[in-house]
Amino acid sequence: MPHQSDVMSIIADLKQRGEAFVIATVVRTVSVTAAKAGAKAVIMPDGRISGGWIGGGCARGAVLKAVQDVLADGQPRLISIQPPTELEALGIAPGEAREGVRFASNFCPSQGTMDIFVEPVMPRPNLVICGASPVAVALSRLAAVMGYAVTAVAPQGEQQAFETADARIEGYALPVADAARRFVIVSTQGKGDEAALRAILDIDADYKAFVGSRRKMASIRAKFMADGVSAEALDPIKAPAGIDIGAISPEEIALSIIAEITALRRQKIRAG
Repeated sequence: MPHQSDVMSIIADLKQRGEAFVIATVVRTVSVTAAKAGAKAVIMPDGRISGGWIGGGCARGAVLKAVQDVLADGQPRLISIQPPTELEALGIAPGEAREGVRFASNFCPSQGTMDIFVEPVMPRPNLVICGASPVAVALSRLAAVMGYAVTAVAPQGEQQAFETADARIEGYALPVADAARRFVIVSTQGKGDEAALRAILDIDADYKAFVGSRRKMASIRAKFMADGVSAEALDPIKAPAGIDIGAISPEEIALSIIAEITALRRQKIRAG
């Protein structure tokens, strides 16, 4: 059985690399089971066990189903794997959930019970800030406090405006996809507005917004559409960015943007 320190090392490495994964921990066993309380496994989104061990195939199907669920909504699950006779005595069908516990059948000869806590570990959400305006700089500082990974996207000569950033991209060559949830803000303050906005048209992101007036965005939109850009590509870009709190200073505008993104992030959790 892998040593506990090995599992912790794998977890630390995956967190450092910003990968999504799931930790499955045996919290209780009854009767004979292969794994005992405290056993852990690190499971990747494709179902591969990267490290650790929580028993044989008896628990695998139920745990892998839970892995997909927790990665989909970000919420942990407690899985109770019991013999069919025990579930029948409780009047519970396999797959049913009660009081936060999901039940599954154990068809192994041991006929033991295992309770397994399955928790997701997601990459920090990535706030991609295009431009080095005062709002962009204020946003990078606030985002770091709020637990975001910050990607500073700006020409080389403007990168010094960001004291710290988790990643830097010179120019506006953004990757199309990102492993983490990504929120993209264009705050170029007139310096490269069109270049930055064109760069975000075809990328995947949960949120795209422009720190600029509706009138300015309408003008840019008309120009882009005259150049053949579709309305569907432009529609996801919100302008102005943030919720209306009467913001004036760069710090207040940054706060309004973070508030809007926070509401968007929590909306999915509340819906779940």
